[in-house]
Amino acid sequence: MTELAATAPNPDKAALIRVGKMVRARLAADPSVHKVPVKRAELFAVSDFITPAECAQLIEMIDRVAQPSRTFDHGYGVGHRTSYSGDVDRSAPFVRMIERRIDDLLGIPHAYGETIQGQRYLPGQEFGPHSDWFYTRAAYWREEKRRGGQRSWTAMAYLSEVEEGGTTDFTRIGVSIPPQAGALIVWNNARADGMPNDDTMHAGTPVVRGAKYVITKWYRTREWG
Repeated sequence: MTELAATAPNPDKAALIRVGKMVRARLAADPSVHKVPVKRAELFAVSDFITPAECAQLIEMIDRVAQPSRTFDHGYGVGHRTSYSGDVDRSAPFVRMIERRIDDLLGIPHAYGETIQGQRYLPGQEFGPHSDWFYTRAAYWREEKRRGGQRSWTAMAYLSEVEEGGTTDFTRIGVSIPPQAGALIVWNNARADGMPNDDTMHAGTPVVRGAKYVITKWYRTREWG
């Protein structure tokens, strides 16, 4: 999985540049946003983005829909992703409120966002190193191209504290983020030049003690679905 971005066509390059520029400027103007000081990726954090009561409600929703997590066909072996996950009900007013809050933070049109996915990690469960952007030479790309194209930005919120383990590790840039209930992290899956960024590779390390709950929302370069 080394430098895949440079080996594949990039039909959404112009859109990735445009969306990246727009979101970059919006986050820079927001005093609640902290930019993580790394050079090879655009990574941001917001504390207390989700309230404790909202975290509890989202955890309940995740427990109702959680099933063994899947990955796109991309050469990952057995055991690469062992968490449970599921899409929460996008039609629920509560979920729509959370989605709109993330949309407003990034300034990306609501229609570009995928449905929020909830994930649950119990002791021993993990998600090995992976990137969120799509490899355009993979078999799944034909369908994802039709469904909204490349993933531009990722927004992920922690819903629970974890007693031990469960960090989000950006493996190529040396950043490790411990779960903090209510905190949101966002990153650009592309570089400023519109190329998917290999340095956004990240992993959910194994939970040792406790339970880790997160929600993730991915944005495309055009209307999703």
